[in-house]
Amino acid sequence: MRPNDPVEHLIQLLAKLPGLGRRSARRAALRMLMAPETRMLPLADALRAAAEAVKPCSVCGNLDASDPCRICTEPDRDQGLICVVEGVGELWALERAHAHHGLYHVLGGTLSPLAGVGPEELSITPLLERASAAGIREVILALPATVEGASTAHYLADRLRPLGVPVTRLAQGVPMGGALDVLDDGTLAAAFKARR
Repeated sequence: MRPNDPVEHLIQLLAKLPGLGRRSARRAALRMLMAPETRMLPLADALRAAAEAVKPCSVCGNLDASDPCRICTEPDRDQGLICVVEGVGELWALERAHAHHGLYHVLGGTLSPLAGVGPEELSITPLLERASAAGIREVILALPATVEGASTAHYLADRLRPLGVPVTRLAQGVPMGGALDVLDDGTLAAAFKARR
């Protein structure tokens, strides 16, 4: 490799993106370099525009070009429901599935004492302030089914309980199309407990 090789530098940067290994990054770089005017330059412009315009929403933590974000300002949203998620990726996944039609709150992670993530590092105080507002009927904890997610949900439920707002969690268990004989013991136990 030559020093300051722009092709190699492009491949290295692309390989850092989630879901792209070195081989996929090389293929993507080649496709862009074969038609820079139609593939590479518009992508560069879009990346620069997004980097300059997109910021976290001051209300919920979503990433958007407006503040408050389009979800927080959408008039058809149920203003009485707040769905708490670990990160923006989970918020976007719920939106893509059209699963929630209320508001969101991005925590910015989960509690993890081993990783040095305590309540102070997460967006918990703003959540408590939002949940105590008039008209909030339910807080939905849509946190990952991990030890950290469960401990965060338990901590949040304890902090939200004095506010008198109902707190619910997403159901856990057997996925659609899932066969019982291939599921792990924890998933089977959670599914059995959450039966209805």
